[in-house]
Amino acid sequence: MHSFGLGKRLETDITGLRSGVIPDPAYYDKWYGHHQWKFSTIRSISIGQGEVQLTPLQLANVAAIMANRGWYYTPHFVKSIGNKGPLEKYTIKNYTMIDRKHFDAVVEGMRRVVHEAGGTARRARIDGVIVCGKTGTVENYIGSVKQKNHSVFIAFAPMDNPKIAISVFIENAGGGGGTWAAPVASLMMEQYLKGEVKDKEKEKRILEAELSN
Repeated sequence: MHSFGLGKRLETDITGLRSGVIPDPAYYDKWYGHHQWKFSTIRSISIGQGEVQLTPLQLANVAAIMANRGWYYTPHFVKSIGNKGPLEKYTIKNYTMIDRKHFDAVVEGMRRVVHEAGGTARRARIDGVIVCGKTGTVENYIGSVKQKNHSVFIAFAPMDNPKIAISVFIENAGGGGGTWAAPVASLMMEQYLKGEVKDKEKEKRILEAELSN
């Protein structure tokens, strides 16, 4: 997970970032005591719940890693200053510890999320573009009181020769990731890839949505 840029601050020019949390044995020893925790303590992290914490930038970077089938450039705003060319640290490919051959199956699963019957991100479809994505429904509590879920979606497109990776995190939106975050991501990707949004019905639904409540 650390090789995916998770659980640590990315060495970027974007300010105000947090490292998130990928818990390790020392983390659980601190909370429960040495040899005082077991499988039932940690099984929730296998599906991204429990103590796992990720930032929106890390989520977008995971989408970029999937698009590249195993590597990423450190995310950055400024590519170069003047005629000096790109900073060297932003030209280095950071490879994950997962072998390239394992990414194809996951990418195909992400395609099915958007394009196959029963997929949770049907609202992320873009006419003429194969989008690969993953929805997320983030439970939201204040103390012990359940609030509206956060709607989350990560994606990249097109599936082959990808041009854009994205994450959308809409707080307190209610519903799942496919309800609000997926169509927002779809509109942004369509604008980027095609230079305009043609799905006016989808655009109207998002523009008229009241998500702040």
